[in-house]
Amino acid sequence: MDFSVDDDGAVDWQRSPGGLVSALEPVMQENEGAWVGWSGAPDLAHEPFEADGMMLVPVTLSASEIEKYYEGFSNDTLWPLYHDVIAPPAYHRQWWDSYRRVNQRFAEAAAAQAAQGGVVWVHDYQLQLVPKMLRDLRPDLRIGFFDHIPFPPVELFQQLPWRRNILEGLLGADLVGFQRGGDASNFVRAVRRLTDHPTRGSMISMEAADGTPSRRVRAAAFPISIDTMRFDELARSAEVQARAKEIRADLGDPDVVMLGVDRLDYTKGIRHRIKAYGEILQDGRIEAKNTTLVQVASPSRENVGAYQELREHVEVLVGRLNGEFGEIGHSAIHYLHHSYPPEEMAALYLAADVMLVTSLRDGMNLVAKEYIAARSDLDGVLVLSEFTGAADELAPGPLLVNPHDIDGMKDIIVAAAHLDPKEKRRRMRRLRRKVMADDVAKWSKTFLGVLTAMPSRDSHV
Repeated sequence: MDFSVDDDGAVDWQRSPGGLVSALEPVMQENEGAWVGWSGAPDLAHEPFEADGMMLVPVTLSASEIEKYYEGFSNDTLWPLYHDVIAPPAYHRQWWDSYRRVNQRFAEAAAAQAAQGGVVWVHDYQLQLVPKMLRDLRPDLRIGFFDHIPFPPVELFQQLPWRRNILEGLLGADLVGFQRGGDASNFVRAVRRLTDHPTRGSMISMEAADGTPSRRVRAAAFPISIDTMRFDELARSAEVQARAKEIRADLGDPDVVMLGVDRLDYTKGIRHRIKAYGEILQDGRIEAKNTTLVQVASPSRENVGAYQELREHVEVLVGRLNGEFGEIGHSAIHYLHHSYPPEEMAALYLAADVMLVTSLRDGMNLVAKEYIAARSDLDGVLVLSEFTGAADELAPGPLLVNPHDIDGMKDIIVAAAHLDPKEKRRRMRRLRRKVMADDVAKWSKTFLGVLTAMPSRDSHV
């Protein structure tokens, strides 16, 4: 949530974008739930308040905590470590201290709001210590945790000086959810290697203070999705379809429109994608005058050095290719460094013949699912990295690529641009069957169903 307070003390708030809020909002309303989250601005404090049938509980972060806890430990230590060390993680004790303090504040806020014997669902890598802290404060609670990003192999994870603290923090939950089965396995292997807790399959046994078994923790995959029906309806609207035609006209009505949509993040493979596309143009395998790549790169973590360097590198690559292959009235690449509302994104998806998702590592990648949900016309081709969670779910519908293999990626992109229309429809029909059936509401219902069915915390194993 993002909110502000005016001079009279009135609260103006708006819902954060994304499918997670859409999925959980009805669950929260039905169960009179409370949403505990950062207010979205430094040093902005406010008492909990009710809105749309939910209690919203703001947690205040100082400018220093945003720098050390969020930009520092969360996004310059954990993020690169959990994404296969694509960029080198930085390990600073001051950042860790801030991470620990902020996690304690979130745990205390949740403990104050939760009903006796209630359910608390903690989300993502910024709050990995909260489950144990919360259990220490409120042992009566049923606690779930969901990790939205990859969980690394133990050989990488053990670099982290506070590796045991993180594992013990997560083991405060009854159920720890991940995007892929491999992530859950990585977590269990890390527990086995770095702690004394016995494991059996996906279950970890926890002991009471006297050493006797007290409860079990389950680690499992729950692949997240999107609000597919809402996106499908949006893309079917006359306004969005008219806008899609307008976009193609504005691009000069090329034969092939390729599209990339990403946060400007080094894990997304944007440089690899642009390099492959540039070499295809250089080789003459696709004519620049008849082809356009639209790259939407939403601003992200602009105070982190690795992201500043990435932006400079990408913009140099784009400028070089447009200088070499662009013509008056036609650019080889249209590079857009800002975000768009869902309506414009749906129109872009409809306008694109080929969707390029070339992440080097991605927990899921919901852009791929949005593209599929938008294509009720059964047109369009999805080129998808093997290293996304979506690849586990969606194959064999997409054309899978290894973004580190530039030559292989070039071949797949060219094949996508010339794919037989019948083959396009066959693949897209298969993709839509999967995505439309497994939406984000089903994801949240499945996770919470497993969590509430877990044995009582004091059941012996």
